[in-house]
Amino acid sequence: MKAKKRNWFVKLTDIFFRPKYFFTRIVADGKMEDAVLKAFLWGLIGGLTILVIGIVRGEPFTIFTLFKSLIMYPILAEFVLFMTAGLMMMVSEITGGDRDWEIAVKGIASIFFVYPVALVLNVLAFDCTSLLVSSVIIDLYMLFLLYNIAVYCMHGKKVSVLFVLGVAAMLLACIYMSDYRKIWFIVKNINITLTCLP
Repeated sequence: MKAKKRNWFVKLTDIFFRPKYFFTRIVADGKMEDAVLKAFLWGLIGGLTILVIGIVRGEPFTIFTLFKSLIMYPILAEFVLFMTAGLMMMVSEITGGDRDWEIAVKGIASIFFVYPVALVLNVLAFDCTSLLVSSVIIDLYMLFLLYNIAVYCMHGKKVSVLFVLGVAAMLLACIYMSDYRKIWFIVKNINITLTCLP
C-alpha cells in the first residue's frame, strides 16, 4: 500500500515538475481499459466528494443526489475522456503528430486527477469572483497539460501545438468576456451563476 501511494505521489510530482519525462513514457501497449477505468474512478471520487460536501452543508440527501454522485459524474468523466481524446487526435492531425487513439486516451486519463479537483472547486465557489478565479486557473492548467500531451505523447510540432492551443486560449478569453460566459459558468455551478449573472 505504501509503495502504491509513493508511486502515485511520484507520478503526480512528475506531471507538475517533469512533464516531458512523464508524458514521453506513455506508450501504446494494448491496455487502454486501465485508462478508461482510471477516468471512471476519478469521476467516482469527484462525485463522492461532492456528495460529502453537500451532506456537511446540510443539503437534502435524496435518491437523485446519490444517483448523480455515483452514476452521473463517473459517466460524465468517461464522456469527457473520449471527447477530449478525440480533440487531441484532431490537434495531432493539425500539428503533424501521431494519430494514435490509445495514446490519446491514455494521455488524457493520466491527467484526470484534475476532474475531481475542478468539481470540488466549482462547488465550493461562493460568488462569481471565486467561480471565475477557480475556472480560469483550471482552464489555464488544462491548456498546459494538453500542450504536454500534444507534444510529448502525440509528438506534435511544438510551434504548431502552441499556435493551436493559443487559438483555443483566445476562444476561451472571448467566452469569458462575452455573454456566453453564463453558459460556461452554468456548466460549472448553476446556483452561483444564476444569482450573480444577469
